[in-house]
Amino acid sequence: MIKAYMKRGKKLYEVYVATRDNTKKLVARRRRGIPSERIAKDVEFQFKSELKLIADAAPVWTWERWHSECISRMKLTLKVGTIMNYDGRLKKWIPASWLSQELKSISASDVAKFLEESGCENSPISQKNLLKLVRRIFEMAVEDGIISRNPALGLKIKAPQVVQKVLTAEEAKLLLQMARTTGHRFFPIWACALKSGMRSGEMYALRWSDIDLDANLIHVTKQWTSKDGFGPPKNRENRVVPISPDFKEFLIELRQNMRSETDFVLPHLDEWTHGEQAQVTRELCHSIGITAVKFHDLRATFITNLLSQGVPLVKVMAIVGHRKMSTTDVYLRLAGVNIKGATDLMGYELPSASQGNNVFQLISRAKV
Repeated sequence: MIKAYMKRGKKLYEVYVATRDNTKKLVARRRRGIPSERIAKDVEFQFKSELKLIADAAPVWTWERWHSECISRMKLTLKVGTIMNYDGRLKKWIPASWLSQELKSISASDVAKFLEESGCENSPISQKNLLKLVRRIFEMAVEDGIISRNPALGLKIKAPQVVQKVLTAEEAKLLLQMARTTGHRFFPIWACALKSGMRSGEMYALRWSDIDLDANLIHVTKQWTSKDGFGPPKNRENRVVPISPDFKEFLIELRQNMRSETDFVLPHLDEWTHGEQAQVTRELCHSIGITAVKFHDLRATFITNLLSQGVPLVKVMAIVGHRKMSTTDVYLRLAGVNIKGATDLMGYELPSASQGNNVFQLISRAKV
């Protein structure tokens, strides 16, 4: 834009040209005091040429800019809770020196150094999760052609394996008996967890309209989380859970005894809503002297019990909603199904007490 103006009785010209660069940021050029319109047009042409080069230039992606871009893209496909994890944790732990650093200049040694320094305040498991988040951000940059190689690729965090606790069949039976006898407020929730293997959020969202007592099936189509509210189940895949005869009787009884008008199957207790169900579960386990499991371990108990009863792995996967066989394999090892009886066929066995005495007597006689 060329604009004429008067100054001290003399006509002068001002040139102003603006555009947006590849980051949508406004970039402008301005010059005043130009003596003639012809010169002003030359200046305008020069400014437009400069700004075109800027607008056409490939964007310089710093870590901060690319991280923000990734969060914007993730909002299209991921849940709020997952996005908060990518956004909040990375903003908290990524070093300040990375923010303005060009993405392609961050090396594997930079990532390794960052992980080492963050390890002072993070457990190995937390570090492992942090590496997973960083690796995904770089992976998205590789997919976009911004960098040629993921600098976090190949780096590993050695974290101790979390010991998964489960109840034995007798312990699960005792928990349910004591909860029912004492009228514990969590009894319906524990019963549903141990008889269906559903996740906590799936049970919280379960409605009577999801239960088909004629076909003896539960349709798992929703879940609830404190961050996202009600939405599709994990992995966004619906599934069905078979209802055993005793579980069916329990559900019929539960529905008959319901006092509220809500369509939800289970009571939304305050402790459950506020995420305190693990503590409540451990308290009862301690009080009756069984393995002190967390609430989520009831799902693991359901899985290991099915596997120990000989239910095929693929069926268990379908019931509990595992997408990968490796996930269910963990419970297979926990149940000991795949190795049960393997040592029964060894070529030698331990002698009994009587056999041991006979051998000792034979050796003694031979020496005499």
